[in-house]
Amino acid sequence: MMEPTDPLTRRVHKAVAVDIDGPVLRVALDPASGDDTLGTPALDDLLTLLDYLHRRPDIRVLVLSSLGENFCRGADRDEYRAALEADPSGASLRHIADKAQRLCQALETAHVITIARLHGEVIGAGLALASYCDLRVAADNSRFRMPEVGLGLPPAWGGAMGRLIAEAGAANIRELMLTCDRFDATTALRLGLVHKTAPVDELDRAVDAWVRPLVRRRPEALVLTKRMLTGYTRADRLADMSLIDAHLLAGAMVQRP
Repeated sequence: MMEPTDPLTRRVHKAVAVDIDGPVLRVALDPASGDDTLGTPALDDLLTLLDYLHRRPDIRVLVLSSLGENFCRGADRDEYRAALEADPSGASLRHIADKAQRLCQALETAHVITIARLHGEVIGAGLALASYCDLRVAADNSRFRMPEVGLGLPPAWGGAMGRLIAEAGAANIRELMLTCDRFDATTALRLGLVHKTAPVDELDRAVDAWVRPLVRRRPEALVLTKRMLTGYTRADRLADMSLIDAHLLAGAMVQRP
């Protein structure tokens, strides 16, 4: 029996729900406020889980979804404003932004194969978070957007710009970030931001179609292949700009009138 403090138990988390089924860990964002944004409690819970997985090589696949009406409508800007009011220097905000960057890096380097199950709106930080999952399936009525420039902010959450460019191409990401246009699941599929789409009531079946063969693969082959793919993708970057994105985001908000 698991100890009460085991990170793989549902009751120790504030903002995610977890369910473990043999080698498959299912993690669902569980927004307490009902606004489907991604705040510090969710960042902390996800970081705790991913850190703990280093001690659980038996976990082979992580499925990330949401219990909300939407997968995620972006970062919690109210939390950002509160952090700046409490600490006008921006240090507290940088601390929050650093957590987002660490979470994305943890997803990218985890030994588990990660699957994003997307529905509803997938906006800003939500899309950035999903981009760091190895495989992504979206409900065919999902809506996507990168709204940061329209909000007067750099698209710096999680240091995800490099990952998004690697997944969908610089020209496509440039257009979507600069225009802040909404786009649908068909467009996300065409760009490579998701790997397949399905009706919302068939999302679980689509996820399971990936999970079943993955859990039969040799663990060493999966881990090495994932790390090779990550290495080759990162090799295309002249420098890892994600290391300064937390400072860019905090700096932009500190200077806002």
